[in-house]
Amino acid sequence: MLKTRIIPCLDVADGRVVKGVNFVGLRDAGDPVECAKAYDAAGADEICFLDIHATHENRGTMFDMVRRTAEQCFVPLTVGGGVRTKEDVRALLLAGADKVSFNSAAVANPDVIAKAADQFGSQCIVCAIDAKTVSPGKWEIFTHGGRRATGIDAVEFARTVVAKGAGEILLTSMDRDGTKSGFNLPLTRAISDAVNVPVIASGGVGTLDHLVEGVTKGGASAVLAASIFHFGEFTIQEAKQHMAAAGIPMRLT
Repeated sequence: MLKTRIIPCLDVADGRVVKGVNFVGLRDAGDPVECAKAYDAAGADEICFLDIHATHENRGTMFDMVRRTAEQCFVPLTVGGGVRTKEDVRALLLAGADKVSFNSAAVANPDVIAKAADQFGSQCIVCAIDAKTVSPGKWEIFTHGGRRATGIDAVEFARTVVAKGAGEILLTSMDRDGTKSGFNLPLTRAISDAVNVPVIASGGVGTLDHLVEGVTKGGASAVLAASIFHFGEFTIQEAKQHMAAAGIPMRLT
């Protein structure tokens, strides 16, 4: 049975790791390369870098930071933010990323997923979906760091991008992001049930039980968290031990 992954997420703005609530009110959490090295040493299964202002500020992703991180870290590295074309994917993979995440560009044109997957393989193409609850059992995608409504149904979009070749979905509940109130489990379960690729649950982790619920109730293959790790509330190993004790297969060191 595949092991469940724990993925610390490094949201990067202006060259620093930051963390906010509902995508605003950002707090500084350190140097990205140093944070990544610490998580690598702590036993993270993967690390995710998201340049959270890249699309909003209409610029590319942070190649130099990816290169410096990849030189010093040995866990898989997913990078997103400002990724628009298959050429961007190529540049990030050459810089040392293992997977590249599309968000706003895929919403604007899902075929960009197909072009990238055709060239580099689905295994390294992630589609990030930022969704808000608009009514019970219905979730809408927002882009540009949560600033722009699209009218697009999140579950239908997940099906579309997987059909285009996305090998993984990074699903963030914008209602829960940074609130520490737990994952949006109905949303996570709806997406997990709709697609046949791994779903990474993101947005809302405040306790170790929330990580467990993302898997047992949400059906996620991986759980992503930021605040609880960045600010020292829990370690990666504490999280892994807690999930293993709940019967979830984990990679324990």
